[in-house]
Amino acid sequence: MPDGQIANTADTSGGDGGTGPGSGPEGTEPFPAPAELSQAQTEPPLAPAEQSLQPFLDTRPPARPLDPVDRNILRLLRADGRMSVRALADQVHVSRANAYARINRLLDDGVIRGFSARIDEERAGQGASAYITLKIVQDSWRSVREQLLRLPGAAHMALVSGDFDVLLLVHTADNRSLRDLVLTRIQSIPEVISTRTLLVFEETDLEPEI
Repeated sequence: MPDGQIANTADTSGGDGGTGPGSGPEGTEPFPAPAELSQAQTEPPLAPAEQSLQPFLDTRPPARPLDPVDRNILRLLRADGRMSVRALADQVHVSRANAYARINRLLDDGVIRGFSARIDEERAGQGASAYITLKIVQDSWRSVREQLLRLPGAAHMALVSGDFDVLLLVHTADNRSLRDLVLTRIQSIPEVISTRTLLVFEETDLEPEI
């Protein structure tokens, strides 16, 4: 059953660093953050339906193709983001300078978005997890997104197609906290029409081949 509807009666829905390589015992080189890329001035104007998504559209140039060495670097960093450049270079059989240059290129191209710790939420005190689906007022994604970003425990969100508009993953201390998050915080957002909460009983992180 849906979690309930708020007072909004609109009937139209639709979505409008941690440690990294070089921080280990052998590494000394910090990696710079990827430079911000400005939107090309020659792009045609967006249609009205696309304007609400403009801040979230990817305007970066296409990333360069990855070769087998790049893919091995990504595989190793996914398994151990603290691996030093020297150890990484040894395992992919390139020079240290080559490995350093490749990681910087992967950062600049946006292939590597950053380095972070992988947390066991339950052992970190977040004993309740849930996926929450939201139906929202048409063309309100920008406003809803900003409000969802401020929610405690929000871990991932996506604008999707189908029977609902937004998929949100949250972690909370317990079911009472989860209930308060949904009924008090999320359903008080004016543009949210309805929600549905799917409790997570067990989860497993997957590492697909690159």
